[in-house]
Amino acid sequence: MFEVKKTEYINKTFRMPVDLVKQLEILAQAKQVSLNNLIIQCCEYALNSLDNDKGKQ
Repeated sequence: MFEVKKTEYINKTFRMPVDLVKQLEILAQAKQVSLNNLIIQCCEYALNSLDNDKGKQ
C-alpha cells in the first residue's frame, strides 16, 4: 500500500564565512538544487565519511 512520508525539519541558524556561502550558492545553482538541500547533502556526506569510531558516538 502507498504510504506518504514526510520529512521533519527544524530551523537553526549557523554563521558561515561569506566566501563559503558564495561557493555553495554557485554550486547549488549549477546543480539546480536549493541551497538548503545542498547543505543537507554536504553535512550528511561529511558525517558518513567520518571514521566509524569517531562519527557514531
